[in-house]
Amino acid sequence: MNKRLQVFISSTYTDLIQERQAAVTAVLKSGHIPAGMELFTAGDKSQLETIKRWIDESDVYMLILGGRYGSIEAESGLSYTELEYNYALEIGKPLFACVINQDTLESRVKQGEGVAILEMNNPKLLSEFREKVLSNMSGFFDDCKDIRLCVLESLPEISATRSLSGWVSGKEVPDTKGLVDEITRLNQENTELKKKNALFQKKLKSSKNLDLPNEFKELSKVLDAIEVTIPANIIEKESDFEKTLFQLFFILKENFVKGITNQTGQHESTYFLYNNICPKLQIYGLMQNEKVTGVRYRRFAITKKGEEYLAYIEKTNILNKNAKT
Repeated sequence: MNKRLQVFISSTYTDLIQERQAAVTAVLKSGHIPAGMELFTAGDKSQLETIKRWIDESDVYMLILGGRYGSIEAESGLSYTELEYNYALEIGKPLFACVINQDTLESRVKQGEGVAILEMNNPKLLSEFREKVLSNMSGFFDDCKDIRLCVLESLPEISATRSLSGWVSGKEVPDTKGLVDEITRLNQENTELKKKNALFQKKLKSSKNLDLPNEFKELSKVLDAIEVTIPANIIEKESDFEKTLFQLFFILKENFVKGITNQTGQHESTYFLYNNICPKLQIYGLMQNEKVTGVRYRRFAITKKGEEYLAYIEKTNILNKNAKT
């Protein structure tokens, strides 16, 4: 059953017409449904409540932020665009943003687009808004191609990591068992992971004198009990196969030490690590997701605890090998 997400696209209007159309095209190409500000009167507070209802009813909120701040709402002193973004944050709506590169903006101004794309009245408010947006899920763009890539990369990630309603074709509605079973399985897996983590944390807190080797010994048991299905296409096998989280962490230790990013153009196996393995390791404090300054992608990096745990595994393997000989 194909779930189609409704994506609310927000931006200032006259300076981002082509970029917004690129986003609409990419959303449609992805099989989802775009909705946006063309339906409403810009800068009209009476329409703000209507826009909020549309955001409520949409599955995902997307912002395209260029060099303009937008019309100001008198009561709050903020632009309508920022009020929309704040509302999406407030209600916990899954969101992502495409933010213009500063160098690209300056270049476009020099090429003759001028004040039509540049904020002249409220540069400080725009700067503060830009910082807020960049602190959440976001990426930079230079042209419409980057907008399309941002949509094509962000929607699958949001769809895979969030439980969203979406729209379903009427002819597909009766055949819901497969989706229900998959959702149930994922919920059960998530619940079990939370229980195991809670039990693990409880054991750590209950023993004040628990030393590091004992902690890692318990952690090894937990990770070895968590099985992960590796899709066949990831490593060109004939069928899917299983590995434990412990095995994957040790086998792929060099990858984790170097860091796993979600930048474009990588092998599918890297995206599988980023989207499926690293978040599980993050639960146990072995990996952490961080923003990389100056680029459009994010990175999972190994933590100090993760490095210490790898050293413990190496040492344990050497001692066990020596004991056998």
